[in-house]
Amino acid sequence: MREKRVVVIGAGAGGLACAFDLASRGLDVTVLERAATPGGKMRQLAVGTAQIDAGPTVLTMRWVFDQLFADAGLALADHLTLTSADVLARHAWSARERLDLHADLTRSAEAIGDFAGAAEARRFLEFSERARRIYQTLEGPFIKASCASPQALMRAVGTRGIGDLWRISPFTTMWRALGDHFRDARLRQLFGRYATYCGSSPWLAPATLMLVAHVEREGVWFVEGGMHRLAVKLAEVAAKLGARMRYGAEVAEILVEGGRTSGVLLANGERIAADAVVVNADAAAIADGCFGTKVSRAVPKLSTGLRSLSAVTWAIHAKAGGNFPLHRHNVFFSDDYAAEFQDLVTHTRLPRAPTVYVCAQDRDDAAVEPKGHERFLCLVNAPATGDSHAFNSSEIAPCEAKTFELLTRCGLDLDRSSPHTTVTTPADFHRLFPATGGALYGPASHGWTASFNRSQARSRIPGLYLAGGSAHPGPGVPMAALSGRLAAASLIADLGSMSRSLQAATRGGMSMH
Repeated sequence: MREKRVVVIGAGAGGLACAFDLASRGLDVTVLERAATPGGKMRQLAVGTAQIDAGPTVLTMRWVFDQLFADAGLALADHLTLTSADVLARHAWSARERLDLHADLTRSAEAIGDFAGAAEARRFLEFSERARRIYQTLEGPFIKASCASPQALMRAVGTRGIGDLWRISPFTTMWRALGDHFRDARLRQLFGRYATYCGSSPWLAPATLMLVAHVEREGVWFVEGGMHRLAVKLAEVAAKLGARMRYGAEVAEILVEGGRTSGVLLANGERIAADAVVVNADAAAIADGCFGTKVSRAVPKLSTGLRSLSAVTWAIHAKAGGNFPLHRHNVFFSDDYAAEFQDLVTHTRLPRAPTVYVCAQDRDDAAVEPKGHERFLCLVNAPATGDSHAFNSSEIAPCEAKTFELLTRCGLDLDRSSPHTTVTTPADFHRLFPATGGALYGPASHGWTASFNRSQARSRIPGLYLAGGSAHPGPGVPMAALSGRLAAASLIADLGSMSRSLQAATRGGMSMH
């Protein structure tokens, strides 16, 4: 029965998961995506003859997608091939200092022992247990919860859980907490980097973000065909469930009648009526008026100083030179981590000593070097100033030189000559994702209240819902997908279009109603 019409704006992970849920429950769903393909930040770039993933490259929390498919009576494994990684990432500080983290906790501890000594290995195990407890404390009452506030979290855990909440160290910074665990500065760098998964600084982010270490250890997955393939498959299956996918369809305005949403107006003048609208875009785009002035007050306006990080990326199709043993995920650390984040958080310049992430997209656990050219995405963090200051070539060049000098020092040489490389800057990300300045993770997770200040699924305007990395529960492909599911559940409950609650079989039994 399709008496209720829903428009989903944006075919990123959140919008696709939302459309998937709504279509499988019998609603009339239309997804409007201004780009030519689905994915949002899960995008691909054509570099020469290669298609290179140029957005998220790490897939964790596979259970989110397993349950999304299972709730529709399907199996993810029938539609997508995923392989679990043994080596989570390879880390380097110089040509001699290298450390692999493994999915197996014991192997990681042994590697850390060889790298930094037995005492640090013991501290790593203590840190891992703390990260596990933090995640387990927050998974049900926060990550899967439809309403995120300190009061809601307290109600969810009850009086018996207050001690657990205190032990997650919400008022301690991540960097300080890491100092409690590790004496080796390189290990503090390594685990502090998890704050950047939320576009944040480990000096300002709460210690609760240490949970990312546990999430990774529970599983990192290689997606056959790349991360963009995940987006394509979500769109294909959503369409088979009944959702209409329209690409090259830019929304100019969200329509409001009688105090609630009534549909959308496209840039070409077409009007589409709807009982509800889900926006899978950065919440800042709504507040900035990108969808019309009538909905600009539907979400709080975010100060530019609260934005998460942006990035400069190099998508490269070339042969790898040197003697560095590349894995799929590789991190090359700056020798002045504090200076790097000082540059980033002041929003005035690109980092003078950047840490570099390299995704070698044709490598896996076997780490066999492919013949001929390989596909690489190289990334350094950057301030989200794409709307106020577009870094020019004279500013990009020193950062690029430092980036690839670091790789060379560690034993990796990559050919960046045209046409083998495409560079993307914060200004480019701002054009792709309007009103963000190029911020890739919504608001930064700085301070203990930051996670509670993200937009919720329900906006201030009835019938208008939010999904995506800027909304609760946060950034990252699986978290954005969860936000889409929360938006779908809230929408269905508000429309009253079904005789029974929408039950999403997410682990822990989160009720989606």
